[in-house]
Amino acid sequence: KCHAIYNSSCTLPLQTVIDLAFCLHLFSFKTPKTHLLLFISVNSKGTFTIVTYQIPLFIITLLHYCVILFFNISLVLLIVLDESLHEPMYIFLSSFCINALYGSTGFYPKFLSDLLSSFHHISYEGCMLQAFIMYSFSSCDLSILAVMAFDRYLAICRPLHYHSFMTMRRLSQLVCFSWLTPFCIFSINIPITSRVKLCGINIQRSKPFKKNTGPYATLIVYIFHGFFIIWIYTHLIKTCMRSSEDRVKFMQTCVPHLTSLIIFLFVMVFQSIYGRFDSTDSSRIFQNLIAIELLTILPVMNPLIYGFKLTKIRNRILTSVYLNRK
Repeated sequence: KCHAIYNSSCTLPLQTVIDLAFCLHLFSFKTPKTHLLLFISVNSKGTFTIVTYQIPLFIITLLHYCVILFFNISLVLLIVLDESLHEPMYIFLSSFCINALYGSTGFYPKFLSDLLSSFHHISYEGCMLQAFIMYSFSSCDLSILAVMAFDRYLAICRPLHYHSFMTMRRLSQLVCFSWLTPFCIFSINIPITSRVKLCGINIQRSKPFKKNTGPYATLIVYIFHGFFIIWIYTHLIKTCMRSSEDRVKFMQTCVPHLTSLIIFLFVMVFQSIYGRFDSTDSSRIFQNLIAIELLTILPVMNPLIYGFKLTKIRNRILTSVYLNRK
């Protein structure tokens, strides 16, 4: 009965709403996402209106996922099909977009199916797989950003050695490094985490650092990534201060990378701070939005930033649009 009421919009007297609220409280132990989809409003007559927003939320999420797919696939195809874009910087960018597709596909299809389903269920193995995808996606983003920073360092600070160093073999090694590093790390961490016994659906924040050294190793690797990027940009800025030509090159190629890096770090730092000092008083909607902001902001922002700022890509897009109009 509770299931039937939950999936409809209706006007109910106070006592019925109290009974329904208790029923939904029990039901929410099975589907924590109930808080995201249920709204109760009071009108002037003192009656309560129960409204669910699954379909509008499904449409908005589906449109957002389609935008992510369109932007990233378009950029990857543009780089693959245009031989003038077969350069290390653009190949790293295509890897960046493929990672966005990987992370988004690991989350949105399951979330969309849950929005249309009356029972939100995921197996323990499926939960571990989704955790692996989410963590490897965010870590791979940082690895790719570090590799892209190294590429810009060579191009601006060591231009005479750039082509001799950045061969196709070296390029392949750097791409493999940016992907295999997070995959190897979390291929070890996720199985270790999966051995932890669950005590129920409402899981409190755990203290994994006390149990194993996996999180320490992950933290050290990505702190090293961060210091490496800071060291590179210190040298880049010092070099660009000496020459107007280097400043122009920095503005054209490094600003998009630096913008993506700042957005990524802002999102990660905000999530870390909120995860460390979060309050049980905050709404479920706000908690859900914080949890998925990495998958809603970065996959859309990065193609836009690089597409509008990098001259070759912008000109290629404008040329394609102009030819299609003809």
